[in-house]
Amino acid sequence: MPLVVISLGILFLFLLIIVVRLNAFIAFILVSIAIGMGQGMELNAIVSSIEKGIGNTLGFLVMILGLGAMLGKLVAESGAAQKITNGLIALFGIKNTRTAVMLTGFIVGITMFYSVGFVILVPLVFTVATATGLSLISIALPMLAALSVTHGFLPPHPAPSALSVMFEADLGKTLLYGILVAIPAILISGPILTRFIPKVEAKPLKEFMASKVFEEEELPSLTNSLITALLPVILIGFSTLISSVMAEDHFLYSLIKFIGNPVIALLLTVLIGIYTLGIARGNSMEGIMKIFGTAVSGITMVLLIISGAGSLKQILIDSGVSNYIGSLLEISSMSPLIIAWLIATLIRFSVGSATVAGLTTAGIVLPLVQSSGVSPELMVLAIGSGSLMLSHVNDSGFWLFKEYFNLNIKETLSTWTVMETSIGISGLLGVLILENFIS
Repeated sequence: MPLVVISLGILFLFLLIIVVRLNAFIAFILVSIAIGMGQGMELNAIVSSIEKGIGNTLGFLVMILGLGAMLGKLVAESGAAQKITNGLIALFGIKNTRTAVMLTGFIVGITMFYSVGFVILVPLVFTVATATGLSLISIALPMLAALSVTHGFLPPHPAPSALSVMFEADLGKTLLYGILVAIPAILISGPILTRFIPKVEAKPLKEFMASKVFEEEELPSLTNSLITALLPVILIGFSTLISSVMAEDHFLYSLIKFIGNPVIALLLTVLIGIYTLGIARGNSMEGIMKIFGTAVSGITMVLLIISGAGSLKQILIDSGVSNYIGSLLEISSMSPLIIAWLIATLIRFSVGSATVAGLTTAGIVLPLVQSSGVSPELMVLAIGSGSLMLSHVNDSGFWLFKEYFNLNIKETLSTWTVMETSIGISGLLGVLILENFIS
């Protein structure tokens, strides 16, 4: 019976999002109620589970996503993203423009949400392609591969952050493992893949060209831009590495762990960024706070969707569905990482949203993580890889790419979809290889 209930529940979720086109947050709440009732839960208990799921999921994530959004917006609006692009192109030379733009996507994408990074960086790609005479698609795909990978693999992005909370994964380890998996995935799905995909001539519409291109004298220094954008990674990575070899009774241990806490690392970076990318360059505190206000308002719906997924997860636990599914999955001889990847891939193909796919999968495989002894950090990355698979016409990212690059459906499938699928496959392979070294 639980298997029938969860199957009907997931089908109900698909119908609400795809057919009815209902907001994902509302859809998650309705499905949570339906599954709870299907499992015979008392009505007030259903409400309590939903409240608990939302609260437990958002408690930590509000700070992570809020501060991450502020930092990403500040990097964009200050011209730091453009400076990083210009600086890396100058460093690598015109012949290696693709590598420079790819690195830009990775560096900026760590703290900048995907949609923001896309809207900010793609017009810059148009400008670079025009200036260098290089194929637009051959420049764009490596950069977008980097953006997609950071979106799917690395905190403080919504899905990997939420999955880390659900699985009780160490956020620092998730970030470090994510970077190790991300690098080969980007190289394979960006510059290497670009050589083999069909030649597509993109002719972007004028309205999608950069609305504001900073003059060189308006830009912050390259050092300032890079350090500010990468400081959270530096702090979290340093703390994770040092604390792993330092005795817990050492007088500096608590301080290093504190500084490396993702919330504190982001908070410190935002405070430093207010000065380095704002006040030090003549911007007013009022103007900077307006940027932050815009950034936070832009993630409201993301937070609601994540909280809705949290309610579904809690209903699955409290109704006993998770334990039942866990017992069934334990019978399988297949790796838990591959099982999670397959489920995420199926949901991604069906629903379109990478975030929804990742969070829905988490609720299903949670008992498998708890019982199998698999690394929760690697499970986050496996699900993240599956959630990027097979992007097609039901994915907003698909249409964003199609419209910005003025392509037809066939051209978008042969470029964008192939790239996203390549990331999903190479990400899983990276996770399976990494498992051999950390288990």
